[in-house]
Amino acid sequence: MPTEATPRSAAGARRSPEVLTGSGAVLRTLEHLGITDVFGLPGGAIIPFYDELMASTTIRHILVRHEQGAGHAAEGYASSSGKVGVAIATSGPGATNLVTAIADAYMDSVPFIAITGQVFSTLMGTDAFQEADIVGITMPITKHSFLVTKPEDVPATLAAAHLIATTGRPGPVLVDITKDAQQKSAPYIWPPKLDLPGYRPVTKAHGKQITAAAQLLAESSRPVLYVGGGVIRSGASAELLAFAEATGAPVVTTLMARGAFPDSHAQHLGMPGMHGTVPAVLGLQESDLIIALGARFDDRVTGKVDDFAPDAKVVHVDIDPAEISKIRYADVPIVGDAKEVLVDLVAAWADVPVDQRASTADWWAHLNQLLEDFPLGYTEPTDGLLAPQAIIKRIGEMTGPEGVFASGVGQHQMWSAQFIQYERPNAWLNSGGAGTMGYSVPAAMGAKVAQPDRVVWAIDGDGCFQMTNQELATCVINDIPIKVAIINNSSLGMVRQWQTLFYDGRHSFTDLQTGHGTRRVPDFVKLADAYGALGIRVEKPEEVDAAIQLALDTNDRPVVIDFVVSRDSMVWPMVPQGIGNSSIQYARDLAPTWDDEDADMTGEPA
Repeated sequence: MPTEATPRSAAGARRSPEVLTGSGAVLRTLEHLGITDVFGLPGGAIIPFYDELMASTTIRHILVRHEQGAGHAAEGYASSSGKVGVAIATSGPGATNLVTAIADAYMDSVPFIAITGQVFSTLMGTDAFQEADIVGITMPITKHSFLVTKPEDVPATLAAAHLIATTGRPGPVLVDITKDAQQKSAPYIWPPKLDLPGYRPVTKAHGKQITAAAQLLAESSRPVLYVGGGVIRSGASAELLAFAEATGAPVVTTLMARGAFPDSHAQHLGMPGMHGTVPAVLGLQESDLIIALGARFDDRVTGKVDDFAPDAKVVHVDIDPAEISKIRYADVPIVGDAKEVLVDLVAAWADVPVDQRASTADWWAHLNQLLEDFPLGYTEPTDGLLAPQAIIKRIGEMTGPEGVFASGVGQHQMWSAQFIQYERPNAWLNSGGAGTMGYSVPAAMGAKVAQPDRVVWAIDGDGCFQMTNQELATCVINDIPIKVAIINNSSLGMVRQWQTLFYDGRHSFTDLQTGHGTRRVPDFVKLADAYGALGIRVEKPEEVDAAIQLALDTNDRPVVIDFVVSRDSMVWPMVPQGIGNSSIQYARDLAPTWDDEDADMTGEPA
């Protein structure tokens, strides 16, 4: 980046830099950084910036109804497009309302800039009105948090925030700007000189480690490519496909990596983890080599860590060195960007003589048998209500692979990951690490802003939907026609499932209303109508396709479909927390009950 502080004219003579207020500098810097869309809600400490933003002709501001919605919208915008998301809030409660989305973005490595107003610098530390130490609050859940107290620091700080958020392992960065810094003026210097001591993300892996990984793969007769969300964040799906096809190794894609590798590909075993497919879970468990690509050995994948893949050596590829050997020791640690590493691995594999590569024929025979014996399926409800899995499957089939699907958290999240076919990256958006209820609607809204020509679905539960459904107003007013499918079982479904399985059916405070299917509090169709959206209710199987088609055909406003489903439907397969993955249960009545003495049967649901 150029470091010259004073601009030159066309004739080469030095000219004086433009003088801008700090808030004017924020706007100008966002424009220089290529930001075209932001989500926010004004308040006293951020008013100066909003006064500048009003006159912008290049940045579209989406006025949300809650700051958490701004944060999740920025996440959905980023996750669906690969661009950085931006959310804006005022000080105090405005800033703290962003915290959940910031934590969510941190867990899922989403490139996200949060800009917050702060009280006057002279008032900081005095418990002033709407004062909160948002820099301190967010320090553990951001890549970095900045406090700006002088207008001349605005350009370099925002440029640094953008660089940090979008390079290395992506993540959220917070920039807190005091009100006096927004109001005062200073020369505007662009491009600024950036000084980020110690921030040097490694993208190119060491050649010896690449060679060692290729050698381990050549010696392996039971390899698995364990693909995490880092492959999507690095834009490495094409490189992954090339490596998988060159090696012939089976592939599993985590909850965060759905779509990184085509579901239709013959080498894909499905999603591993607590609610993964049997072939994916047992494929990892029985492997002799795991090549982890942008994955972090999350507890939802490993199950009981001490029992996870006991015979496997590990090649761990990650751009974040802190992740390598954090959970599982890496025999070959590779620090680097997944896209570049995969290119190098393909080249290194090509250098391994064919007669020196172990056969994987027996391994594939075993895996193919698992694929045949344990297909994904579900049991039809016996209460006369709809099967949620069937609904979600039809949404995926009728929309097609070019759609975007943002889910809330819970049973519907797992069914959406299982029963929709993902053929491309950035089609699947969800809160994986934090498990944030309320993510779906605002994330879908952000995705539709970023990808206006794609069909965008929010697949939500009735519990999740009631946390952030106010953003339907934002969608209506701003002409953002998302589709919302409410998988309505009148309960907090995943918690209820755990209560059924592990707490003798004691459903303590998980029923959201009595008289399931008859008493509607709220009535989601009437709620949709009140917001100006199209509301539809579906209670019979023969109504499902027509409702989905009507939603697909309606593009002048959001659509909300209330699918009344069975509250007894459960997510299978399942590995409870604290159990070894070898004890995966395919369905409730097709395996013995879990009896591992070390199992944590009181752990939290997915």
